[in-house]
Amino acid sequence: MNRHEDTNYGLPIYQERITWSWWLWAFALFMAGSVSLSIWAALGNTPALIVSIIQFVLLIVASERTALEITVTKGWLLVGPAAIERAFIHNFKALDFAEYKRIRGVDADPASYLQIRFWISTALKLDIRDPKDKTPYWLISTNRATELAKVLNLADH
Repeated sequence: MNRHEDTNYGLPIYQERITWSWWLWAFALFMAGSVSLSIWAALGNTPALIVSIIQFVLLIVASERTALEITVTKGWLLVGPAAIERAFIHNFKALDFAEYKRIRGVDADPASYLQIRFWISTALKLDIRDPKDKTPYWLISTNRATELAKVLNLADH
């Protein structure tokens, strides 16, 4: 299930990179601004500027580290740090917000593999049929769930 650096997965058929949404950036910057304002009020301009720069760098690092990359090749599905051969996945179901909320909440299976981002409102559920793997399904946040399901259904594997 983990990606290997020495493995050639082939040319991508589908790629998606999920980064922070505009409202998440706005909230994070508002919170960082609040801290900077507090530092400015208590200690002055220079400490506030230093804290602001550090916060901004940390926000950029956090947004890059939490980005989710989804790639489909002829024989593989790569999601975040995981990779699975496409022969082991079936029943690709695009989920709307209500289904997505239910399946990641009350109907969740603790043995499932999750690559979810709270700021994304749609997802794809993939059932796993690998006799060596007890993972029942993968749940993947995606902005283009229907398109990803079509690619997985139509492309050769």
